[in-house]
Amino acid sequence: MTSKKVDAHELDLIFNRMVETMNQSKKDIFIISEQSRRSYEEMLAELEKVRSDIHRVIDEGDVLEEKAHVARKRLAEVSKRFSSFTESQVRLAYEQANDLQVQLSVNRSEEKQLRHKRDELERRLHQLLQTIERAEHLVNQVNVVVNYLTTDLKEVSSELENAKLKQDYSLRIIEAQEEERKRVSREIHDGPAQMMANVLLRSDLIERTYREKGAAQAFQEISSLKEMVRNALIEVRRIIYDLRPMALDDLGLVPTLKKYLATIEDYNTECRITFQSEGTERRLPANREVPVFRMVQEAVSNAIRHGKARHIQVKAEWLKNQVTFIVKDDGTGFDPSVVKQQSYGLLGMRERVDLIDGKLFINSAPGSGTVLMFQIPLNES
Repeated sequence: MTSKKVDAHELDLIFNRMVETMNQSKKDIFIISEQSRRSYEEMLAELEKVRSDIHRVIDEGDVLEEKAHVARKRLAEVSKRFSSFTESQVRLAYEQANDLQVQLSVNRSEEKQLRHKRDELERRLHQLLQTIERAEHLVNQVNVVVNYLTTDLKEVSSELENAKLKQDYSLRIIEAQEEERKRVSREIHDGPAQMMANVLLRSDLIERTYREKGAAQAFQEISSLKEMVRNALIEVRRIIYDLRPMALDDLGLVPTLKKYLATIEDYNTECRITFQSEGTERRLPANREVPVFRMVQEAVSNAIRHGKARHIQVKAEWLKNQVTFIVKDDGTGFDPSVVKQQSYGLLGMRERVDLIDGKLFINSAPGSGTVLMFQIPLNES
């Protein structure tokens, strides 16, 4: 069985069509979201008017109720002493009482209709809000796919010139994805999921504490529960930040690295991480900033998890035609000749460096820490 040669140009065309389709889908979803948002605002204004009308009708009804009460009292007096009043006075008393009763009935009917309209508007507003939230969620998902297609995935198109390489690389991608899924799943299971399970248990405990020991003790348990929920939220945000920091698109590489390294240091209190940038900093194209950030992220993660480092130094040196990143740690170190064939982390860094025409250097030995250095050219070509 012969393998079919992959046309890189054809593959690029397929990628471009996929990206165009996803971008068009994102625009369509955004239009739906904006239309729903405008409808929501118009309906909200209508709801406020209906609520105002309800208050007005209720006030008018109270006045009519009072007048009707007076008219009925007058009619009862006329009926009781019928012979003491003229025919016109009797007729006027009956007409006033009847007219006020009719007005009050109309008022009650109008109030009922307005209340029904208010309830219907509130229901439709809730549905519109759900539609807006779903649309925003879909836009975020499409953004993730587009970013993947235009950065990590598209960068490997030139490496898929023959079928065998494509198959091998696809298998490595699948394995790396599965490992990442396992890692995220394990972090969620060991972190937020356990915390949420504890929240449920503590909530039952609070109920029992309230019944058996009173409100004061229950309030103490509630304070502890709030702290547990706060810690779960912090853990969820950390996991999200590890997946992809949004600041990379807005602030650029250096500010994002500073924030990322500070966050990692906060979560690993036994390890001190320093960052230094020398030279004139500048923004890199997105297809270079993302790989550089991932390489620093992988190097720091390896130093903490595998090297058990207590001190990590990250340094960026900006020159005219290139930028050099150095990650140095005082961890356990390793033998590069042995590990490089077994570590997908190092393999991934080498592939990312190759995709952006950079160079990777590793200096390490068991018990002597590790120095990783990668140089990235700054010329656009």
